[in-house]
Parts: sequence; C-alpha cells; structure tokens
Amino acid sequence: MNTSALRLVQNPLGNLLSPALASQIHTSSPLCRVVSGKYRITKKRDRPLTYEMANPPHYIAHRKSWNSWNTSNLKDGLRRSETAVEDEFIRRFMTGTWHGLVCSEVIIKRQFNHIRVAAIIRRAVSPTKMYFLLGYTEELLANWLQCPVTLEIQTVDSFQDVVFKYI
Repeated sequence: MNTSALRLVQNPLGNLLSPALASQIHTSSPLCRVVSGKYRITKKRDRPLTYEMANPPHYIAHRKSWNSWNTSNLKDGLRRSETAVEDEFIRRFMTGTWHGLVCSEVIIKRQFNHIRVAAIIRRAVSPTKMYFLLGYTEELLANWLQCPVTLEIQTVDSFQDVVFKYI
C-alpha cells in the first residue's frame, strides 16, 4: 500500500482533509472570451440578423437600446418581478396574436401608468384585419394589466426589409 496516498492534507483553516477531498479543488485562469448573447456564424453565411440581433450584448446603451424601458430596476424600485413577468407576457402575447408578422423584437416602454409597445410588423394581412388586431391587442392588454396600453406599430413589406446583415 502506498503511504503517500494515505497522508492527510491540511487546509488553510487548519482542518485535516483526506487526499480525495483535497483533490476536488481546482483553480484555473479565467476565460476572457465572451460568447453568450452572440450568434454563431454559419458555414454558408445565410442566417439573417436584424440590427438589434447583430450587436452583441456589451453594446447595449452604446449602439443598441434596452428592450424594456422602466424604472423598477433602479435601487428601491417597486414591482421588479411583476414588471419582468408582465413584459414577458406582453412579448409572448404579441408574437402569438400577430403570428408570423412580427419582424423585430418587441420593445416595451413604461411611463407612469401607461405602457407603450413598439414593434415592426409585416404587411401580410389586409388593413382591416391589421386594425382589428391592433384594437384587440390594446384592449385585452389594457384589461389584463389594468393600465392604458398603446401599440406603436410600423409596417414593412417583407422580413428582408429589416435584415441588417447575414452571418
């Protein structure tokens, strides 16, 4: 039997640790490569990106903006979690109601008791259906969220109109 495997290791606190526990602690240099929030380049470079998608997360507040404008995330802000859940609900409701028509990300702006929702929509439906969806979305969101909701919608002919670059 190897005697060096049986010896006990002393940690900085003075406690004795078995070699099996002492070998569980690993240290390594930090990785300075940021890859989260970036889109991977495809082989054929055929993935379309909008301007919001093309800028990596570290360009927020420099070249791109936040997707939610509210003051609840400030120090001692009220309703932090409720605001985040409501924003996610609004985004999912918009993409579900305007199915296949939303070309960009849904931007939510809160001012006092008023919520403004901005998006770019494709002109794939008739104007009467578009006006119906606009009123339907505003009315239902206003009833569910108990505050006035305004949709700020811009239309484009196709999704290709909002493509910034291909990767």
